[in-house]
Amino acid sequence: MKTISRLFTLFLFCIVVSSCTKDLDTLPLDDNELVADKLYADAANYKGVLAKCYGALALTGQQGGDGGDNDLGSFNEGYGGYTRILFYLQDLTTDEVLMPSSTNGLRECLTMSWTPNTAVIQGAYTRLYLTIGYCNEFLRQTTPEKLEARGVANAAEIKNNLADYRNEARFIRAYCYSVLGDLFGDIPFATEELGVGTMPHQKSRKEVFAYVESELLDLATTLKDPHANEFARVDKAAAWFLLARIYLNAEVYTGLSQYANAYKYAKQVIDANFPLAKEYRNNFLADNHTSTEIIWPLVQDGLNGQSSAGTNFFVKAFVNGNMQSYFDTGIGTKGWGNVRVKPQFVDKFDVADQTFNTADVWGNTKKDKRAQFFTIGHNKQTATATGSFSTLFTDGYALIKWRNVKADGGAASDGTYVDVDFPLFRSADSYLMAAEAILRGGGGTKAEALANVNEVRNRAYQSGAYGTDLSGAITESELTLDFLLDERAREFSTELVRRTDLIRFGKFVKNNNWAWKGNVLNGKDMDDKYVLFPLPASDISANPNLVQNPNY
Repeated sequence: MKTISRLFTLFLFCIVVSSCTKDLDTLPLDDNELVADKLYADAANYKGVLAKCYGALALTGQQGGDGGDNDLGSFNEGYGGYTRILFYLQDLTTDEVLMPSSTNGLRECLTMSWTPNTAVIQGAYTRLYLTIGYCNEFLRQTTPEKLEARGVANAAEIKNNLADYRNEARFIRAYCYSVLGDLFGDIPFATEELGVGTMPHQKSRKEVFAYVESELLDLATTLKDPHANEFARVDKAAAWFLLARIYLNAEVYTGLSQYANAYKYAKQVIDANFPLAKEYRNNFLADNHTSTEIIWPLVQDGLNGQSSAGTNFFVKAFVNGNMQSYFDTGIGTKGWGNVRVKPQFVDKFDVADQTFNTADVWGNTKKDKRAQFFTIGHNKQTATATGSFSTLFTDGYALIKWRNVKADGGAASDGTYVDVDFPLFRSADSYLMAAEAILRGGGGTKAEALANVNEVRNRAYQSGAYGTDLSGAITESELTLDFLLDERAREFSTELVRRTDLIRFGKFVKNNNWAWKGNVLNGKDMDDKYVLFPLPASDISANPNLVQNPNY
């Protein structure tokens, strides 16, 4: 059992607060204020409320197992988990994957034809603002004045830990705002200081960037030192990582590049001792809490954190029951058979690595161990014989990157729900962010950039310091920005970053096509408006302070 599972039990302490946080500005009125006073009167409950701030990104509701009391109200609970719903916006919209379903706007994501009424866009937006609401409420309820009034200011739990709890809530909020700014551009904005009952005003993408940057620069010095916090709680390295990410994308967000800062903070993460896991696959298995490279995981626990979202989706949606007869998925025959990969993604790997070998279910004999495709009975192409979109799971290779088994082949804690933590921040990304920043003129040398890329590739190929294969490393002449974009696809497929990467490289709406983009087999260029998602129509109607994104 993971040590973090203790925090799942603490979620129960927060449901009385979270039940009234369905809006951006969580309004503690009347009876809700009385409930909050009771909750916060006990210093032992504060950690549990912080756990809900974390849990909003890992769980879907108050009961677990899609059993009801859904965080997002009437929205489908399984769809509404953070990593699942962000997958639809960040991966399904790109050259990586496709799904047969048209439910909740998934076909609109696949074909880049979404609108302000697309359900999964509303779901992602609501999930992120709900999490911000939890963080705002926690910060609002833990001021010195509130602590004194409740008689807990001098309790050991408060004196020893509350400053850290508040910093972590601020980090989670800053992270959510960074994602919202990336997805939507100009967005409604509120902190704990927004007046009760006040509609939030809209901040520009530049203003959101400036806020997130300011928060992270402070947290980079006030969060706990790297490796000093409990498992799955953020520390300074998480702040450095997120700073590197926003600085790498600063030109998209603000019009001004900040590659020197991206390089600076990516290098700080590299130097903070988060060495790459010895094998790539160890980051996506049931015991990946032992991986040395995961900086911030979203914890999943098959016994204590059940839902149809999270990595439960990433394991089950990518396999079907038939595949269990070839390798252990860790879920028996409970696969859904939904997600397939596009041929453009498959072609980023050597042809020799594109085939599943029944005698080598872990892909150990492949050169690039990231080429985790299941091909038996599958076609590479995703169309019917007449060229129309195929809904068959066997049209398109399956990706078996996520498995609910341990690295040694041992069983997970449960065969129905999964134990695989979602690796939200991995140090491998720091190596590639630093390399990209160098190539874009942010400092360092090309030799350093090459060393960073080859560190990642050597691990993928089990070459260099990671094994005896000699084929992983590339030469300096091979290292270009285009190569890096493909390398990021190979390394971070289905990890919620592909759309952002393609936009940064100018290859999302134009200059780069893939299957079913624009609802045609080989893709087509699309309108520039699709670099942003629209604000949900319901929010535009409810808040007169908001202006919709152009051409929606």
